[in-house]
Amino acid sequence: MTNPETSRYVRLRVDLVLEVRDSGALTGGALRQIAEDARISPVEAAQAEEAVKQDTAEALAYLVDPFDLVRKVPGIDLTQASWSSEEVAYDPDSSDWDDDEDDVPEGVGSALR
Repeated sequence: MTNPETSRYVRLRVDLVLEVRDSGALTGGALRQIAEDARISPVEAAQAEEAVKQDTAEALAYLVDPFDLVRKVPGIDLTQASWSSEEVAYDPDSSDWDDDEDDVPEGVGSALR
């Protein structure tokens, strides 16, 4: 690819840590979405339901759609997306969870601090 072609593509990386305060609500929401999804077969729905019932991370991954993050952004087309979720041990005081404050330009992300 030439430089003008490569500059058309941007990789957006988002890393979120979420606290699940109500796993029943999360699982229930995922199960409702599976039940309403006319695009999947009954066999696929049964497999998805089983995975969602066994793992809250699976329920979250079923409900979160990266297309929703950029659907209304003008001037772009989403060409590829992938996502996953996993349960993690989270310690906000650990240096492993440093939010890279020095890397964030002033005014960017300040609503989260």
